[in-house]
Amino acid sequence: MTPNDLAPSTDEPGVELTPPGDLPRDADEPATPTLLREAARPDEAPADRFPLVGMGGSAGSLVAFEQFFLAMPPDSGMAFVVVTHLAPDHDSALASVLQQFTKMPVQEAEDGLRVRPNHVYVIPPNRDMSILHGTLLLFAPTHPPGRRLPIDFFFQSLAKDARERAVCVVCSGLGTDGTLGLKMVMENFGMVMVQDPATAEFDAMPRSALATEFVDYVLPAEQLPARLLQYVRHPDRRPRRPEPESEGKPAHALQKIFLLIRAQTGHDFSFYKRNTVFRRIERRMNAHQIQEFTHYVRYLQENPAEVEALFKELLIGVTKFFRDREAFEHLKAHLLPLLRHKPADSTIRAWAPGCSTGEEAYSLAMTLLECLDGVDRSKYLKIQIFATDINPDGVAFARAGLYADNIVADVSPERLRRFFTKTEGGYRIKKEVRDVVVFAVHDLNKDAPFTRLDLLVCRNLLIYLSAELQRNLIPVFHYALNPGAILFLGPSENLTGFQDLFQPLDVKWKLSRRTDAPASITRLAAFPLNLVRQPTPSASPSASGPMNPDSVRKEGAFATLVQRLLLRQYTPPAVVINAKGEILYVNGRTGRYLEPAPGLGGMNLFDMAREELNYELSSAVHRAAATREAVVTDNVKLRQDNGVQLVRVTVKPLEEAEQLAGLLLVVFEEQPTPAKVRLGKARPANPDHEAQLQALERELQYTKHRLQTTIEEMESSVEELKSTNEELQSANEELQSTNEEAMTNKEEMQSLNEELMTLNLQYLSKTEELSQAANDMKNLLDATEIATIFLDNDMVIKRFTPPVHRIVSLMPADVGRPITHFANTLRHENLAQDVQQVLDRLVVVEANIQTTRGEWYAMRILPYRTLDNYISGAVITFTDITGLKTLEAELQKTTRFAESIVETMREPLLVLGPWQQVLAVSQAFAELFGLDAARVKGQPLRELDGGAWQQPALRQRLDDALANPAEPFEDITFTADFPALGRRTVRLYGRHLLSQGAATGPLLLGVQEVRED
Repeated sequence: MTPNDLAPSTDEPGVELTPPGDLPRDADEPATPTLLREAARPDEAPADRFPLVGMGGSAGSLVAFEQFFLAMPPDSGMAFVVVTHLAPDHDSALASVLQQFTKMPVQEAEDGLRVRPNHVYVIPPNRDMSILHGTLLLFAPTHPPGRRLPIDFFFQSLAKDARERAVCVVCSGLGTDGTLGLKMVMENFGMVMVQDPATAEFDAMPRSALATEFVDYVLPAEQLPARLLQYVRHPDRRPRRPEPESEGKPAHALQKIFLLIRAQTGHDFSFYKRNTVFRRIERRMNAHQIQEFTHYVRYLQENPAEVEALFKELLIGVTKFFRDREAFEHLKAHLLPLLRHKPADSTIRAWAPGCSTGEEAYSLAMTLLECLDGVDRSKYLKIQIFATDINPDGVAFARAGLYADNIVADVSPERLRRFFTKTEGGYRIKKEVRDVVVFAVHDLNKDAPFTRLDLLVCRNLLIYLSAELQRNLIPVFHYALNPGAILFLGPSENLTGFQDLFQPLDVKWKLSRRTDAPASITRLAAFPLNLVRQPTPSASPSASGPMNPDSVRKEGAFATLVQRLLLRQYTPPAVVINAKGEILYVNGRTGRYLEPAPGLGGMNLFDMAREELNYELSSAVHRAAATREAVVTDNVKLRQDNGVQLVRVTVKPLEEAEQLAGLLLVVFEEQPTPAKVRLGKARPANPDHEAQLQALERELQYTKHRLQTTIEEMESSVEELKSTNEELQSANEELQSTNEEAMTNKEEMQSLNEELMTLNLQYLSKTEELSQAANDMKNLLDATEIATIFLDNDMVIKRFTPPVHRIVSLMPADVGRPITHFANTLRHENLAQDVQQVLDRLVVVEANIQTTRGEWYAMRILPYRTLDNYISGAVITFTDITGLKTLEAELQKTTRFAESIVETMREPLLVLGPWQQVLAVSQAFAELFGLDAARVKGQPLRELDGGAWQQPALRQRLDDALANPAEPFEDITFTADFPALGRRTVRLYGRHLLSQGAATGPLLLGVQEVRED
């Protein structure tokens, strides 16, 4: 049995490859497959042992990411890394978009950034990203945009760095990116989740992931977080201890599981490492929510389909082309001397057990073909590689030699051009490579090995087997190899205890040469090649019978039809044959004419016919088959014990029933034989030489005729085939060229489409933001109730607010028409000129304008400036000031009314404003002091009468009175020299003017001359 079927074809999950400078663990040391195990690597602190979730997506994945993060709490304790296909020449807004869906900090990844829990990291454009010891590393892409696989690139590094803490999520997208990476995550006991293809906008990536059969959960995007949290927060449901025997895992239950698998599939897994087998069984138990091993045994007994599913789970085969590329380069260096010493025209034999889906076997074939380039061309060497596996599905897949597009990450462009052909489904191995590899179903622990080998490649296979089986297999490998041949193991495997059988060539990459030690023969005798061999089902009786080709016709309606036909037409002995002469039915006693042929022959008429009948039967059957008419041959001499008997041979095509179509009926009838003929036969000493010569002559002529006809038909067919072949070859070349061009265009279009879809989703998010901003702006403009019109540089209306209807009769359909096409209610004929002035001079035009309905508006025309300070039209706003204008008119009216009252009073009166300016004077005051009443209005009081009113005490009292309208104003007496009166004493009295019972600003003063007695 091949462990590559049982588990991934990379490193043993319990064996951790450490970076240079770290000490590797022993291959037998088990790993604890829990996300939060206590044992940590030397470079990791316990606080760093949090789950790492890699999320991959392409076109349409933004919707899935939104649903995922909206359902994921911000304190999950996990770190999330989002990897998508981004356009290399555009800035990405993915981080800002995702920040809207989660409270966790979202940032674009930077080179050397340390990953922390409860954070989201997004891959930047035009970069490949990996992770090492919890640190994100960015690389410049080495592949063209159409062949980049950034999701696979990150998933593979995530699997190696986080191992059982790794979780990968494959979301909506085009192509197959992520498929190879999730296999490695599964191999290292991580967890794989896939968005349900039915809910994905583009289901190519989810369906490609599901085709691997390595997926743990398939759910809609919004349901993935709940299942992920359940998985992380219940580590007790995954195995913690490496001991196979415990209360939850009794040894007898495991043996029962092995027995059920062997009974249904014929393969025994009892020789595999228990720790590895337990992990696979645990995965199936968790999938069915089964906690106890004994319950799972019962479930297997009741569900044979689950046995097959568990078998496939154990046969997990994760592999890739040229795994450990440096190892293959070292192998090539050691193969070249071996090939140069091979004799000319000899065969290079190699064996690759546990080939899984064939990637490593084809890698070996390509390596050998490249090595032949360095060997003398005159020395012809043939390559024969045996690639075996116990998984029939994997072997069938390998034989087809068709692989997905993601192999470009592992195969160099030179090898792709030389050894692969691009097809619609991916890359197909060329025929020259497929021809040197022979795939077969083979169980390593029970079937005999291939021998006389020059190379045996068994990489990362022994690590899954028990120590006992490993000790038995190493001598088998030694026995299978030629002296000096090469054994190529995986980096985690060793030959401990068998150093006498192999000479190390490369310690790091486990390359060894077979020695001539005879110990392997003795050790090989202990290998139980047939311990678990299942009995081969015996062949059915019909399989060995002589009438097997058409045994289905032996019974039932066929026999009835033949018997009925013979009874209706014939009674003599007869047989029914097909065009090849195979006898399908026998009627009567045909022993006189037919006899069993010597050896292991079948029931064939031409083989069983008596010698005298052979020519006549052959001729008659061929003519009847060609003409589809009955052929009768009379007077055929048949030697018998009592002399010569004349026989009539009749061959007739059967056309009466559909089931008999194409068959021939051969009838043997004895004819009356003259005594002379019979007696002539009785005296063999005097044979009829002339009759024999005539018979031979006829047979020779017939044979010549048949041969000539056959040659002519063959030559004609060959010419037609040549012509057809040339046409087909020409058409095939044209189709191949067209197909290559189409595939190239398809790849470019697919890559471009993915980039466009990513940009489109980002633009869609931005559009939603702009729509929200537009809604806010609309509500803001509507709430202000300010009539606003937006014009472009040609005075064409771009947008307007509803209040514009009171000024210009605009409808929504009027957008796009010039403002000059509409009449307005403004008493202002220069609106268009004002707009043009703003556009030409970039000035602001303001005016208060009245409508024909008496409404007043404050019109303001401003240039429309974009964010980059570009003038893109004008904005006209109309603010309703009708109320202000009404108040202004009433105020003016009131003012004129008050002034008229003051002016008509006979007493000297004046009204002072807040700054002691004269608002009004009575005619008596003007006459008393010799002033012009019209000119006095608006002048400060201190400037009247040459400054006679400018006394400090008076000014202070008036300021206090104006500043405190609520306080009463007391009489003020002062003496001054007035130009018109001379020196006089004047008393001022007054009060503040009231408005609806409240004091206002102006102060009314009365003036009274004080006469001295």
